[in-house]
Amino acid sequence: MSPEATILVTGVGGTWGARVAARLVREAGLHVIGLDSKPPAEAIEGLDFVMADVRNPLLGELLRTEQVDTVCHLAFVETIRPSEAAFDLNVTGTTNVLDACAGAGVRKTVLKSSTAVYGARPSNDAFLTEGHALRGSKRSGTIRDLMEIEAFCRSFSQRTPQPAVTILRFASIVGTTVDTPMARFLKMRHAPSLLGFDPRMQIIHEEDVVEALVHAVLNDIHGAINVAAEDVIPLNKMRGLAGKPSLAIPHLLAYWSRKLPASARHWGNDALPIEPDYLRYPWVADLHRMREELGFVPNYKAEDTLREFAERHHAAPLELGPIGMTRDEEHLRDLIEQRRQAKRQRAEDGGENE
Repeated sequence: MSPEATILVTGVGGTWGARVAARLVREAGLHVIGLDSKPPAEAIEGLDFVMADVRNPLLGELLRTEQVDTVCHLAFVETIRPSEAAFDLNVTGTTNVLDACAGAGVRKTVLKSSTAVYGARPSNDAFLTEGHALRGSKRSGTIRDLMEIEAFCRSFSQRTPQPAVTILRFASIVGTTVDTPMARFLKMRHAPSLLGFDPRMQIIHEEDVVEALVHAVLNDIHGAINVAAEDVIPLNKMRGLAGKPSLAIPHLLAYWSRKLPASARHWGNDALPIEPDYLRYPWVADLHRMREELGFVPNYKAEDTLREFAERHHAAPLELGPIGMTRDEEHLRDLIEQRRQAKRQRAEDGGENE
């Protein structure tokens, strides 16, 4: 990557987009553009913010006008159950971003996924490599959307050599400031296990998620890559490190609770935020590519992450607000023209000064 490269980060109105953008603006010489239908919750000094939706048909024109080198696509909303609104933003939004990148000559894209796409099954290998079939649960809206996105990325890469696509598949994310399925599970009053099962689990610290995404933006390693802390921990030990009392429930009770209305499927005062099979069967990812090819080493071990979480955890809810696409397109069209005029003016001023 050239030291003067332009990086565009989508989803900067959300947690991961904002944090990755804030980290990238600290890199010398980079021009970082943040794109979202809403601004970051806190201003990011040095960020060139563009208010637009990732589904905007003029996205390609913006990428071409700004001569974007790399797009880090983080506009994604998590849902427990499949949702048409979430599918439209997650899957349709990703297809629009990749098509826009291809048309604008963007060199590389980086996307965030999950090791949950492999699925939790009794027949799983001890360590699942990136070439393993994606057999995740389609009962989960988030996992279903991620599998759809990855399927599109595979076909896209086969027919379109550029942009190159990098997909980071993260283990369950845990931290003191993020709202994720595993964080919600560990915050439950009891965080139940399933009777007779204690699968080996992987997690990743929230700060390591940001650093891995930034590392992938700055370094050219393509394809899917598993990312997790090196230590693998049995579920019951995880619960113990998080300070949760022992509670085991029958698997069928956990499964059928997912089909009940939210008001009726509570353990204590919390709904089970993880598909029961992911608390029953193993889904441990192989980390060879992370270590040897991506060259990334997480700063936090899983045990340290869980102890930190137990000491001080909190989270904020995710929101998916309504978006007016016609107004969004008009706004971005005007903005692109303003940027073109500014570029022409800078070029003319530079010529006069020679």
